[in-house]
Amino acid sequence: MAQRQSVNGVADVVALIDGLGKLTGRAQFIWFLVFGGLFLDAYSNAALSAGLAPMTEQMSLSSTQVSVLTATAPALAIIFNPVGGWLATRIGRVPPLLMAKVFALLGALLAGFAGDFTMVWIGRVLVGVAYGIDFAVAMALLAEYTPASIRGRLNLWQAVWYIATTSNLALALVFYNFDVGADIWRWSVGSAGVVAAALLILQFLFLSESPSWLATKGRLEDAVRSLHKIFGISAVAGTPAAEGGEALPVAPAIGMRQAGILFRGRYLARTVLSSVISLAQAMQYFAVGWYLPLISLTIFGESFEKATIGSMVFNAFGIVAGIASAYFARKLGLRLSSAAGFAGVLVALVAMGLTFGKVPTAVAFILPVLFILCHAAGPGANGKSIAALSYRSEVRTLGTGVTGMVGSFGSVVGLYLFPQIKDALGLADTFLVIAVVPLAGLITCLVIKWDPTRAAVSPDDEDDEDTAGGRGGAGRKTPAAAAAGTN
Repeated sequence: MAQRQSVNGVADVVALIDGLGKLTGRAQFIWFLVFGGLFLDAYSNAALSAGLAPMTEQMSLSSTQVSVLTATAPALAIIFNPVGGWLATRIGRVPPLLMAKVFALLGALLAGFAGDFTMVWIGRVLVGVAYGIDFAVAMALLAEYTPASIRGRLNLWQAVWYIATTSNLALALVFYNFDVGADIWRWSVGSAGVVAAALLILQFLFLSESPSWLATKGRLEDAVRSLHKIFGISAVAGTPAAEGGEALPVAPAIGMRQAGILFRGRYLARTVLSSVISLAQAMQYFAVGWYLPLISLTIFGESFEKATIGSMVFNAFGIVAGIASAYFARKLGLRLSSAAGFAGVLVALVAMGLTFGKVPTAVAFILPVLFILCHAAGPGANGKSIAALSYRSEVRTLGTGVTGMVGSFGSVVGLYLFPQIKDALGLADTFLVIAVVPLAGLITCLVIKWDPTRAAVSPDDEDDEDTAGGRGGAGRKTPAAAAAGTN
């Protein structure tokens, strides 16, 4: 009988998971179950987008109230991204994920049955809390669940986003054909509650705590049990000890006051790069992609069905590009694939601005498709993935939380500024103004050379300072540990 490997710390956990090469069976199911939370986040956002026009008409909402509703969830996510990261650092990855589903369920129910603007807004507040917590924690947990050789698949979250958006649009079309009238927005928003309830039950039953997080807390017995439950890996709990036999302290708790670690030493460039990518991709998507129904109305005519189908077609390209993003991330790396995506988005926006309303429908259709393809295949996916892979386990959720906070700020700016600029300048000139955003992202990607998928040869890792004040004797990273963002 083969001797089972001893687990003495995070490095051993990472090595065992990386040794799998791929995920199968229960591990595969759990991995996609975590992804389900990201589906819910996108679905909840799309639910409001799809039903905004009938909601506005039924409740006689002012333009200010509409702006408040659209910006509430991402605005709350600015706060709760880092809060979610802090919670995940303190109490584990799974409890905050379950908490997020409860908030999402309550938010959907309140909004769906609301009788006035205030109740809809409170519902969106709860959805924003769920969105902020879930996204920060889910990406970190996925990074810790995934072997290094297939970490490019983290980018599939972008395909999941577009699948969720398309699903909600399709459901809205079904409700429309059932002739539910102006209440169509209630069905759209309320259906997110069904998704939240299903995920809450499934995640409660099947999710297991991150073995990496358990190891950072010195809970090696629990880490071994979690490895076996998730991956079927048989190991034994050892003793946290350095190479010389000297006992190592348990990694200190990293809290909000220690978040400054992300902005010094080896982590500074990583935080700046992931934050700029996340900020820029959120601004460009929520300024253009979120308003695809409006763009579809302009291109295809004043019809709910035509606009919805047009939006679904646009999002179908997003699904394809989101799936392809994993390939581009593996071949080019997260940084260069982001740069290429920003360049494509820049070209698309400039072309849209110069030609909108002046070219045949076919050409007007192709340009938003180019935007979606370049966005989803590059920075749209990479903004979250690069953060999840750039930090070691003790600070990973803080890193994803801060990056998510910056991205949520970009969402709010995009949602708020787009209608303001559009009203002042018109749709065509608005595209030209927004083109500044991918240009800034492109420049940042070219200037900062960090890429976690190429970390084994990154000069950033030559600095061996233990900036977290964590485990002693960490030494130089192995390629596997570097790819995991783990010291």
